[in-house]
Amino acid sequence: MTVVSSKEFVTNQKKYFDLAVNEEVFIKRGKNKFHLLRINRNHTLPDDEEVKEPVYYEPDEDFYNSITMDELQRRVKEDIHQWYKERNENYSNTKSTAVF
Repeated sequence: MTVVSSKEFVTNQKKYFDLAVNEEVFIKRGKNKFHLLRINRNHTLPDDEEVKEPVYYEPDEDFYNSITMDELQRRVKEDIHQWYKERNENYSNTKSTAVF
């Protein structure tokens, strides 16, 4: 196992790529460590055609029924105010009808 700084790795990339064939190589950048992996023969990289073209989907009913974050916050705020209003009304009604 070899641990190198990102600067050392950039300076000597070929050396560490060759080393990664036989052992683990970690590249350290600040507090983070990255693992340099060799892909074995069973793994395949995506073709250029697969990577180039993003897939776009047509909006569906869920999309058209969705709301913005601002709308969600507004509705939640209204619900909370309504809940407190009903709670206070119920509390004041039970307080006035109490029998001692």
